[in-house]
Amino acid sequence: MPTAVWLSVSPLETLHSLGERPTDTVLRAPPRYPDMDGGSGEMTLAFDLEALKRLARPDTVFSSARQWSEYVGVVSEKPTYVVTNFTRKHRIRQDFFSGPRGREESLKNVRDQFETPRYVYIGTSEEDEELATSVDWEYLDVVEAADAADWELGEPEPPGQDGEDGRDDWP
Repeated sequence: MPTAVWLSVSPLETLHSLGERPTDTVLRAPPRYPDMDGGSGEMTLAFDLEALKRLARPDTVFSSARQWSEYVGVVSEKPTYVVTNFTRKHRIRQDFFSGPRGREESLKNVRDQFETPRYVYIGTSEEDEELATSVDWEYLDVVEAADAADWELGEPEPPGQDGEDGRDDWP
């Protein structure tokens, strides 16, 4: 089994100081939010669509979340095409989404299909917290999550809005 090494100086210096070969080591950046998982990737993380809509860079949030989560997805009461349109517009590649089911059924199904030690649901309201509790998921409010993980709150911006050349054909 590979040894996990936190990047401290440079990957090569770290490997050299440990006397290990690069093929025996998994390099990971230090977690920004150790309370959520400590960087081990042993968590399933579900965002409510409304929570994602409160984040300025949902694509960056998903990329960040993948550093310390095994599976990341979106659940919503909205029709499938609404979730699909949002995730495509923001270039989010999700491991799961609610599809035609409601949030409760979706969270139950995700828990049955993706086996991880932890299940965390990021939402926006007391109703979301009650839902998470009722299906045996941990709950985290999007504002608290954004603060802890250094995510920017605000109107979602599609990727490429900061002067980058964007692609219209994604996927």
